Amino acid sequence: MIRIRRPIVILATIMVVLFQGCSRPKTQQIPPKPNIIFIMADDMGYGDLGSYGQTVIQTPFLDQMATEGMRFTQVYAGSPVCAPSRSVLMTGLHTGHTTVRGNFGKFGVKGLAGNDGRVPLYADDLTVAEVMKGAGYVTGIFGKWGLGEPGTTGEPNDQGWDEWFGYLNQRRAHSYYPDFLWENKERYDLPENADGKEGTYTHDLFTARALDFLNRHQEKTFFLYLPYTVPHSKYEIPDTAPYTDMPWTDDEKVHAAMITRLDRDVGTLFKRLKDLNIDEKTIVFFCSDNGAAERWEGRFDSSGTLRGRKRDVYEGGIRTPMIVRWPGVVEARATNDFPWYFADVLPTVAELGGAEAPDGLDGISVVSSILGESQSADRFLYWEFFEAGFQQAVRWKNWKAVRQAPGLPLELYDLLVDEGEANNIADSNPDIVREIEAYISVARTESENWPTP
Repeated sequence: MIRIRRPIVILATIMVVLFQGCSRPKTQQIPPKPNIIFIMADDMGYGDLGSYGQTVIQTPFLDQMATEGMRFTQVYAGSPVCAPSRSVLMTGLHTGHTTVRGNFGKFGVKGLAGNDGRVPLYADDLTVAEVMKGAGYVTGIFGKWGLGEPGTTGEPNDQGWDEWFGYLNQRRAHSYYPDFLWENKERYDLPENADGKEGTYTHDLFTARALDFLNRHQEKTFFLYLPYTVPHSKYEIPDTAPYTDMPWTDDEKVHAAMITRLDRDVGTLFKRLKDLNIDEKTIVFFCSDNGAAERWEGRFDSSGTLRGRKRDVYEGGIRTPMIVRWPGVVEARATNDFPWYFADVLPTVAELGGAEAPDGLDGISVVSSILGESQSADRFLYWEFFEAGFQQAVRWKNWKAVRQAPGLPLELYDLLVDEGEANNIADSNPDIVREIEAYISVARTESENWPTP
């Protein structure tokens, strides 16, 4: 019997059963065991794609993906920052339960800056890669990991990934011209980047590795995770085309060029799927790991109409674009407002791949919604964030609650009419606040690395 490593809280289990009970009506037969590709940008905002309202940055291939698939408008990352968001994605457990709940913990191991605090995934954490590998999938990851330093239990090859190439340390991933990366458990030197030289742009390497992975495994069933590092700062790129002559700041030009470069490479991946005749056998997801690092107001408006940005538990910090494409299976030109989040990815891809999801997850399968079927939104989604003094947030149906710090009252917003979270209506909805407070009281377990303040 597969078990998730975490303390069992009986009351919390009861609450989950009461509030999260929803099942998928089996009205559409899913083609068996599709290939699965999960592409994730880094610090890309909800409003940075043309299909989500962007009017300045060119994203023709991702916009075409939205035309050929389903565009979700209320999907959330696991956290407003990198490492915990990825931990939620990997484990199916929200930030009140997953192992890595922040970029830096109280203990952990030494990271790039020489300080303790880099907490790796533990050996008994069960990841989506392990689940899919157990179902017969070849698993590969190329890009940014951020969930384990060298020699720890969090290395990708020890967490279910057959093939791995990229950055282990997320802070090293701030540079697009490092002098080395990691290939499986071996250091992969980039001498052309030594001594400050800028010979190889790592983003391009990840695309090349992904294309090679497709070539080598086209006859197999694969799960490819492509966590790109663009458009995270620092703002480095070989050239800023097609924005070089725009009357913008240098950082604005690079930000836009990074997203357009990412878009170009997504187009290349789709072309390769078609050339290999596996396009219709492959479901592709695209999203960002958290909200926009910069709002770029008046230039790109990267958070759109949403409040906040990265490091906020308001919508601008955690809501992400999510496009899902599977020709002939997922409805084309579809828009879906069903709310779901990164904790749902593990059970979702498990169902797609015919694997059994482990018990005790915070997420549920959202295959119903991907297939355009009805699915209940009567459940709680939960976030906590330590870097700004332990913020908490809850989404329940159309309600969104935010607590800025321990001891402060909950703020309450009705996202159906107030997507920008401008009107706190907690005082006029005491019953809703009590329901959410009751959930919050049992939503989390203690962590030695991120103890409650």
